[in-house]
Amino acid sequence: MAFTAWSEDTEYNLGDIRRAVAAQESGLVFKVTAVSGSAPYTSGSSEPKWGTDIGSTVVDNELTWTAISSVYEELNVLNPNAIIELFELHLDATLHGSTDIYRWHNGCNDAVTGNLIWNSNTYTRQPIEADGFEYQNGGALPRPTLTISNLNGIITTLLLLVNGTTAGNDLGGATVKRIRTLKKFLDGQATADPFASFPEEVWYIDRKAHEDRAMVSFELASKFDLAGVKIPRRQLIANVCQWEYRSSECSYSGSNYWDAQDEEVPTLAQDRCGKRLSSCKKRFGDNGELPFGSFPSVGLTR
Repeated sequence: MAFTAWSEDTEYNLGDIRRAVAAQESGLVFKVTAVSGSAPYTSGSSEPKWGTDIGSTVVDNELTWTAISSVYEELNVLNPNAIIELFELHLDATLHGSTDIYRWHNGCNDAVTGNLIWNSNTYTRQPIEADGFEYQNGGALPRPTLTISNLNGIITTLLLLVNGTTAGNDLGGATVKRIRTLKKFLDGQATADPFASFPEEVWYIDRKAHEDRAMVSFELASKFDLAGVKIPRRQLIANVCQWEYRSSECSYSGSNYWDAQDEEVPTLAQDRCGKRLSSCKKRFGDNGELPFGSFPSVGLTR
């Protein structure tokens, strides 16, 4: 089925299913599971903030919507539709000199023999092998492998182009999106629906694992598992505020002034923040909420 978008000030009943107005990467739609007041039960005047997890709920005027998958019910029928696996490669202007997007499908499901269209985007049929996406309970994040046919030299040509921008890059840092939907939801089908899909997976090319005339393999990683990337990016400092004084982060705009030694001074020209917790307390009070731009508790725990 193609899901209808939610609309404001509209009557709904228990069991009604709607999608968000804008496309969501979560692949969720929303079902009315509870109502309040008396019939007719209507939605609010503005779109609610939809949940991002299956089972999450949101109250919308007289309605309670529960998030459900847009495809799981279709998979529970006796003869489920074929799952179509799509891939998108997004280049980065800084790293690769382009923001081009390449779209492929492997053409192995349900006798798909040519290019296909989903969500108004054309996906070129291309021999692709993708594995290693499964999450294990051992704690380590998966590092999938994406292998793409190189018989026409198209991937080697692409590598040469991006390496002209960043030497030796080999598409490192490019975004790979894995999208899975059902054949019945592809454009051109009677039940076409660009909002019906599994949750979209976003990966990043960590390195080129292999290249020859027949194929090129890339090792993918999540954003949390890229080499050389640390989270959080901010350095944890205990005793020095990292905000710019009187900026939006600092938020101080008062007419009382102190110098860098926390001594009171008469004019704004002499006003200097000492970047210490004591400097913050001078301006916001000992018991006030302090927008201190560092982490005073660092070093106090082991």
